[in-house]
Amino acid sequence: MMFNWFKKKEIPADLPDFWQEYSASFDEKIPEDISNVKFVVFDTETTGFDFENDRILSMGAVIVKNKSIDIRENLELYLEQTKFNPATVKIHGIIQNDKYDKVSEIEAIEIFLRYIKNSVLVAHHAGFDIKMVNKMLKRHNLPKLKNPVIDTAILYKKTRIMTNLIDRDKVYSLDEIAEAYNIELTDRHTASGDAYITAIIFMKLLGRIVKPNDLTTKKLLRLKF
Repeated sequence: MMFNWFKKKEIPADLPDFWQEYSASFDEKIPEDISNVKFVVFDTETTGFDFENDRILSMGAVIVKNKSIDIRENLELYLEQTKFNPATVKIHGIIQNDKYDKVSEIEAIEIFLRYIKNSVLVAHHAGFDIKMVNKMLKRHNLPKLKNPVIDTAILYKKTRIMTNLIDRDKVYSLDEIAEAYNIELTDRHTASGDAYITAIIFMKLLGRIVKPNDLTTKKLLRLKF
């Protein structure tokens, strides 16, 4: 996927202020030096895998910058549940009447967009999380996310290609990669816990890319399996 960072589009005036601010943040060019890039590693827990009918239950995110995780600015949101699927409770553990402080879907959108701004987003099997967020945006008549995206599942395959230890047809789970790197699975299947695990994996993967000192942001975003 190619990303055009320089093409500026008109922002419709009828969009809310928080979207205007989010969109305007892309006027700032993403640094080419990876150590200066703000990566937001995020995860969602959902009622299921149907993009049209299922909903996001929780969102978690951490910031990675200059090879470190800033846990002071982590994000954890629980959304009000207009839809619910008891079958997925055994995965994420979020029950319908759990006593978390919850926000509405539009409040979650505003908080999330203010948090990510023009960062590079990182997720494991990122296509699912990005599409769920974009569906949420669409329900509120908002455009899709504008951020560049890195998928740690794809990045992991890329590092294994370099060592000829690759099964090209295999879909590597977060658990398998964490086990390969001896990462403790703390708070697995919570949005914030999975975001933190993915952030650790992301930093380890960056360290395994050939000639990391020569790797620019643009080259990183172009890495494909």
